[in-house]
Amino acid sequence: MPIGKNASPWTLWVRGMLGQPKSAQGNKDEFMSLQLATLLPGLVLAALGGALLSGNSLVSSTLKSFPRSANATLVFFGAASGWFLYRVWNLSPADFGEYHVPLFFGFALVAVLSFWCVPDFLAVRGLAALVLLAASPILDAGYMNFQPQVYPLKVFVYLCIALAIWLGATPYRLRDFFEWLFRTSGRPRVVGGALLGYGVLLGLTAFTY
Repeated sequence: MPIGKNASPWTLWVRGMLGQPKSAQGNKDEFMSLQLATLLPGLVLAALGGALLSGNSLVSSTLKSFPRSANATLVFFGAASGWFLYRVWNLSPADFGEYHVPLFFGFALVAVLSFWCVPDFLAVRGLAALVLLAASPILDAGYMNFQPQVYPLKVFVYLCIALAIWLGATPYRLRDFFEWLFRTSGRPRVVGGALLGYGVLLGLTAFTY
């Protein structure tokens, strides 16, 4: 069902993030705005940076346990699987949409079996998949927009895509990174300050379009 002109911002964000079926797409303005697509990554970066700057032991213990956490696996890999299956179910005819039913159940079986057959570092792979899925609507929001202030967002997203592909192939690297990061008390503050600063930059940029 097409998104109406009077749809709420929340509805537009959900539809934009999930990926609206091709048959239901209307005008580009009906999807996630560039302002929202810039603001959301900024808020995530600022929150993560602030958490690292706090020096709270709960933050370090949570991040160090994340790569092999069973709860994180359920949340991140489960969410990534659900989002991906939604996109598969709504494939357009140009993207083998006529085979969406067998593709959906085939990938659903792979997702379910992953929890038992390859559980190690599955939370990291789930996070990597979420990043790749989220990159699509964010980049779509800035498509054919050549304003100078949009490039901090685009560069950040493409760096995240490259990092997600790398971590998806070598997920244990995230464990190694967290071990290195929390080996001294100064490193989390430096990284946290950089993330917070870039998050603030994106947040302010969101209101300049």
